[in-house]
Amino acid sequence: MTPPVPGALHHVELWVPDLERAIASWGWLLPALGYAEFQSWPAGRSWRLGDTYLVVERSPDLAPGSHERRRAGLNHLAFHVADAHRVEELVAEAAGHGWRLLFPDRHPYAGGAGHYAAYLEDADGFEVELVAIAG
Repeated sequence: MTPPVPGALHHVELWVPDLERAIASWGWLLPALGYAEFQSWPAGRSWRLGDTYLVVERSPDLAPGSHERRRAGLNHLAFHVADAHRVEELVAEAAGHGWRLLFPDRHPYAGGAGHYAAYLEDADGFEVELVAIAG
């Protein structure tokens, strides 16, 4: 394995109010994007792709209140997807795993003309953008 590129993302950790709900949504999406389960412990789970991993955790230090993507802080995570066809496959399956399509009236160009993407939000308010790689 080659060493990571300096400055590359190492990991992202999302603190969630309901671990089982997060595992149901992220545990479907991340493997669908090529991530493999990496770690599991009573308060969390992680999935890895290459040198990067994503964690969902129900921390005992979690402050009250819910995540709000429109407040200061994390707005969304964006992931490359093989192509437009794969974006649409994921959109079609997403609702069955706790995700809802944002901006359906502008889908798949909610990010602008020529930017083929889907914006999904889970039950806890976390947003992902699935961006088709131009072919």
